[in-house]
Amino acid sequence: MTDSVFDTPLEQHDGVLNGPFRKPLQMLAEQEYGGHLSIHDDDQAQELGFSGAPIEGPTHFSQFDPLLHNIWGDRWFESGCISSHFKNVVVEGEEVQAFVEIPKDGENITKLWAMKKTGELVLEGTASIGPQHPETRLDALMASRPTPEQLVLLEKVKIGDKSPQPDRFQMGFDQHLGNSYPFSLNNKLEKITESCRWYGAENAATSPWGKAIMPTEMVSPFVGSTPSGLTGPKGPSIGLFADLEVRMIKGPLFVGQDYILEREVVGLGESKRTESMWIKTLIKDPDTGEVLATTLLNSATLKQSYEKYEEEAKRIGKTL
Repeated sequence: MTDSVFDTPLEQHDGVLNGPFRKPLQMLAEQEYGGHLSIHDDDQAQELGFSGAPIEGPTHFSQFDPLLHNIWGDRWFESGCISSHFKNVVVEGEEVQAFVEIPKDGENITKLWAMKKTGELVLEGTASIGPQHPETRLDALMASRPTPEQLVLLEKVKIGDKSPQPDRFQMGFDQHLGNSYPFSLNNKLEKITESCRWYGAENAATSPWGKAIMPTEMVSPFVGSTPSGLTGPKGPSIGLFADLEVRMIKGPLFVGQDYILEREVVGLGESKRTESMWIKTLIKDPDTGEVLATTLLNSATLKQSYEKYEEEAKRIGKTL
C-alpha cells in the first residue's frame, strides 16, 4: 500500500499504520549559533556524553507525512498538527520507523510514535486535524509542568517576552537558510526521507493549491532561520530540541511566499540536565494578519555546556 502523493510503502497491523525503516541524514554538522558549533557537531556532542551528533528532531516529521496524508487526505497539509515529545536522539546510520494509530471515524486526534530498529523510542506524541485542534501532546505536557522559580541559563528570560518586531520572511528553493540551518530547501529535498511530488518546483502546479508546499519538517527551519530577537540562554552554551509542535490552521505554507513571524516565550522549564524555554511562533498572512500556522518549540540548554553554571547558581542562591 502507498499513499497517492508519496512513494512510501505503508503497512497496517492491528489498527496501526506504519512506514518502512529509514536512515535520516545529518544536515547540521556545520550549524553555528553564538559563534560556536552546535550539538549537531560530532565532537561537541561526544563531549556532552552523546554517542554522536543527533539528527535534528524535525527531520523525523517527514516519516509521518505519508501516514497522516493517507488517513486525512489533503486536509493534513491544510490543518494538520504534529505535536512531539522527543525521547532519545538518533545519530546518522541508525534506522527509524514511524507509527500512527488509525483514528476511529470522526475522531480528529490520534497517537503517533517513532522507534529505532533496536526498539528504543525516538519520539511520541499526537497528530490532529483542525482548524480547531483538540488538546495536543504538548498542550498537556506544558499544563502538567510547574514553572521553575530560579533559573541560571535563563535568568533574564521571562514568560511573555516577545520579539521586538515582526519578521517578514520567505523560503525559496535555493535560498541558503543561514548559520542556524546551513542548507537550502533543494538540498533538503535531495535527502528527505519521504518525497512528495508537491514539494518540488517541477510538479508544483499539480498540487491542489497550484503551488509547491513546504514539507512539515521544514516549517521549523523556516521559523528558526532568522534571528528571533528574544533574550535567550547565557552562553556559550549548547542546546537541543526537547519538544516541537507544527500546527497548520489555514495551510499549507508555500515555497517562495512571504510570511510574517511573531514570537513569544510561553513557558519555562527545568530538568536535572537542562533549562528550557518554550517559544511559540505565529506565522501570519502579511496582507490580512491572519494566523495561518504556529510552531511551539521547547529548546533545552544543557547545564554542563555552560562553564559558569555552578558559579552563577551560587550567586543567585540556587541549590544544585
